[in-house]
Amino acid sequence: MNSENYILLVVNPISGDCDKDSIIASVKKEAENRNYDFKLYKTTGEKDTESINSLIKDINPKRILVAGGDGTISLVAQCILGSDICLGIIPAGSANGMAVNFDIPQTLPEQIDVAFSDCTMKLDALSINDQICLHIADMGINAELIQNYENSKFRGKLGYFIQSIPTLFNSDSPFHFKVETEEGQFEETGILLAIANASKFGTGATINPKGKMNDGKFEILIFKSLDFIEIFKTINDQFEMSSDFVRIISTQKAKISSRKKVPFQIDGEFLGEINEATATIKNEKLLVALPDSFCNLYL
Repeated sequence: MNSENYILLVVNPISGDCDKDSIIASVKKEAENRNYDFKLYKTTGEKDTESINSLIKDINPKRILVAGGDGTISLVAQCILGSDICLGIIPAGSANGMAVNFDIPQTLPEQIDVAFSDCTMKLDALSINDQICLHIADMGINAELIQNYENSKFRGKLGYFIQSIPTLFNSDSPFHFKVETEEGQFEETGILLAIANASKFGTGATINPKGKMNDGKFEILIFKSLDFIEIFKTINDQFEMSSDFVRIISTQKAKISSRKKVPFQIDGEFLGEINEATATIKNEKLLVALPDSFCNLYL
């Protein structure tokens, strides 16, 4: 089978706290209305990459829609990076950082319209320790929060909120970071080091005001302390953050090391504790369907 008339929907059944059945039914109906054949794949956590690659080879889909969080988006992205297959996003995770950065609408009908839209853009992807990163990776207190969230029984943003206070009090921060880039080398102590392709966390907090996802660069940000006034600015999109609060550098390649092991996450997936990370911009781009407002902003 080698039809280019397929829409493949990849669903993570356990992400977030939304009704996946209604998403599946709505996407299938829209695909049929647009004269596409429809194929569904539900992730299991076992050999998903191999299964998705096999489906892509079998049906050669025109577009792949993802109903899940950032981790599921990254899973699909690594299968189609550098190809002409377009990715459409149906936010269905706990924080949905990618969707927040792309200004994906809140209602399902609007999300489906965007996912099928002809407004598309090729975006940067990062390789961090040989793993793909589309959104934001970090070392430090936010990764600790994600680890605690994954170990808790509460899902969604409530789960993050419940874990935030004990994370702050029990963290091993501050951490001492050494960063080497083509622009130079520096050392800094902080509670969090972010490797950011995008500008916002899934909570909507703007941590990387310089972030532009198609400029061939990413930003390294070291947040030096828990300054609640500055944190309030990020939540309210006040982009001028004090240099006493955060250090920012734009680059295409970086090597990061820490004196002690630091909690680490990529796109919302906790990956353990590490001493070193190497990050580079990948040559391949990711084709994504986006709202008209986002495309116009980046043109």
